[in-house]
Amino acid sequence: MTIVPVNRRAFIKSSAAVTAGLVLSPAIIGRAEAATLKLKCSSSLPNDPKFANGRVYYDNLVKNLKGNGLGEQVEVAFFPDNQLGQEIDVINSVKLGVIDLMVSGSSISANLVPLVGTFDLGFLFSSFPQQTKAFDSGAAKPIEDALLKGGNIRIIAWAYNFGSRSVLAKKPVKTPEDLAGLKIRTLPNPVITECLRLMGAAATPLAFGEIYTALQAGVLDGLEHDPPTILASKFFETAKFYALTQHNFSPLAIYFSDMTYNRMDPKLREGFLDAAKKAAVDTRAHGLAVEKEALATLGEKGVTVAECDREAFKKRVAPQYENFIKARPESKPVIDMIRATQA
Repeated sequence: MTIVPVNRRAFIKSSAAVTAGLVLSPAIIGRAEAATLKLKCSSSLPNDPKFANGRVYYDNLVKNLKGNGLGEQVEVAFFPDNQLGQEIDVINSVKLGVIDLMVSGSSISANLVPLVGTFDLGFLFSSFPQQTKAFDSGAAKPIEDALLKGGNIRIIAWAYNFGSRSVLAKKPVKTPEDLAGLKIRTLPNPVITECLRLMGAAATPLAFGEIYTALQAGVLDGLEHDPPTILASKFFETAKFYALTQHNFSPLAIYFSDMTYNRMDPKLREGFLDAAKKAAVDTRAHGLAVEKEALATLGEKGVTVAECDREAFKKRVAPQYENFIKARPESKPVIDMIRATQA
């Protein structure tokens, strides 16, 4: 296991040089097949082995690599807590092959390929198990193909963010009227920002690493996220009311640079991908269990966790579907397949 503190500027500079060398010198790829393959995996979340999905996935990946007999052949260095940059920078680095792996929600890649934003539509999924059934039926395939074609990024597997996204605020929120005017942080993603705007909030896109200080300074009145992330990142210290809007079951993506994929020895790649997919399944099981524990722990830390009028919020968000399909007709079969899937 390698969890590395890093100087971000020096890392990106050296990695870019290495990547350029690989592009200019393809003969290097075939050498030293027995040498250890070193990969870099990024997560924006803290280095928490229980409540942070990036670290949990990484631990499962290491376990499964060893189980596949690849513990000595593949070394994955883990960089949590935005060490390699904000997510928008990291996803671009994955596209360029500077970073090999990234564990994050699907939302960030919609900045590269807008069709991925289909998964950010409010109240699209009813649960994570329902999401898995829809993806296993083929609903994710068009999105995966578009991301590979337009972003040079492969999806190794889909896991779960550790709970649905709901609204944490500095005041109680039960209806759209309660949300009116509140500056709620959203991902820097137009679809999820529009979802929160329709729900009634003054939706405020902001990088993940800037949330805590913005809450402290009063720049934000709250945010929308899953319970374990709120716990791991200590956002509960600055906002004490958690409304279970459950407006988004954002899938957790295991992003893999296509450049890294293509330079791997095919036999090693097969074993690595098998381990990476198994790790996603293990992470799903952990996520379902830890969401309940995180909600209980938030309550113990003084957060009021309360139900809200989800139907009222859902009704407010309904126009988003028509507008999204009009702008991207290719999303309609994906949406229809997800909606037709029962949990």
